[in-house]
Amino acid sequence: MPRVKSNVVRLKRKKQILKHAKGAFGGRSKLWKAAKETVERGWRYAYRDRKNKKRDFRRLWIVRINAAARIHDMSYSVFINGLHAAGIEIDRKVLADLAVREPEAFALVAEQVRKAIDAKTVAAKTVVA
Repeated sequence: MPRVKSNVVRLKRKKQILKHAKGAFGGRSKLWKAAKETVERGWRYAYRDRKNKKRDFRRLWIVRINAAARIHDMSYSVFINGLHAAGIEIDRKVLADLAVREPEAFALVAEQVRKAIDAKTVAAKTVVA
């Protein structure tokens, strides 16, 4: 069996892990096993939370849109339904930004949504009658 000399590679890997562990408390930044566990756990959390970040922001946007829509006497679901009926294609991120930073612009969108909802209900009543 050939002789394996992995000293250079092993030390490089160890150096990288200890570099990533800087800032950890106590032995977690200095001792090999503790540092390795800390860094690997951190990487797992980072991977998981890159996914969760997208969910969290969508939830935040929905809360903001709901609050702004309720000011205009609509729930979130009614508002989104009216957006589709009006043919307005604005994503939730932009709607939430409008709701927070430019309430007048959001009011104009809400007015268009209200008209679309009214037109939709009138059309539904004529079909039924």
